[in-house]
Amino acid sequence: MALRKVAVVTGSNKGIGYAIVKGLCQDFQGDVYLTARDEDRGSAAVKSLKELGLNPKFYQLDITDNQSVTKLKDYLVQEYGGLDVLVNNAAIAFKVSAPEPFEVQAEETIRVNYIATRNVCDILFPILRPHARVVNVSSSAGHLSRIPSESLRQKFASENLTVNELDDLMNTFVKDSKENKHSSSGWGNSAYAVSKVGVSALTRIQQREFLKDQREDIVVNSVHPGYVDTDMSSHKGHLTIEQGAVSSLYAALLPENITEPKGAYIWDNKDIIDWTAPLK
Repeated sequence: MALRKVAVVTGSNKGIGYAIVKGLCQDFQGDVYLTARDEDRGSAAVKSLKELGLNPKFYQLDITDNQSVTKLKDYLVQEYGGLDVLVNNAAIAFKVSAPEPFEVQAEETIRVNYIATRNVCDILFPILRPHARVVNVSSSAGHLSRIPSESLRQKFASENLTVNELDDLMNTFVKDSKENKHSSSGWGNSAYAVSKVGVSALTRIQQREFLKDQREDIVVNSVHPGYVDTDMSSHKGHLTIEQGAVSSLYAALLPENITEPKGAYIWDNKDIIDWTAPLK
């Protein structure tokens, strides 16, 4: 008997992640896991979706805790024998009015948005099945043009960039922030943007690795959800969470054996955008 397919969405008890779970419950042929750090909030979110006639499952997950991610991996292997869809949605963004100094914001934002996301991939990628789909939720802030320095942009855009080299770039940004030279070094003044540029760059590296993988047709893309009315945007966004989930759902549900998008940067309207060219 074939094992049931399974999808996991990180950080999905509210906002865009919640809408992605909602959409997957409607269109994905398999079990869908809503995950959250807080069990009560996660269970409440599952309950609200069940009241809509949908049937998500809940799993407690903290992406910054490798033990928590490994526990999920072991569970998925035991229950399903693998993983078919992974949506890396969990992320943080400090408010403009946040009191923490920039260096603190930089370190924490990179730790959660880039390092933890990369760790989730490192732990869960070995159990991806053939034809699996991975979605790394980036942002318009994650477009390469958000990095002011031409030399830094060239490093990020390199077709030979490795994960270790990308880690070094992220660590350099944190170091420069602690020395108050992030702006003069060409990083700009948004830790969130640097973290999401890291996620977008990571996606390109991951797809290059998947092309060499023995497992057939594993595809990863990064997506810009749009400016969405969520807690993260302080409810200033003009899109609904359902509209914000469109690009993620498109990438998560790509049919088997597609030629593109692969390792691409997908806009909120599903257009494939050149990540290395200036935004129009």
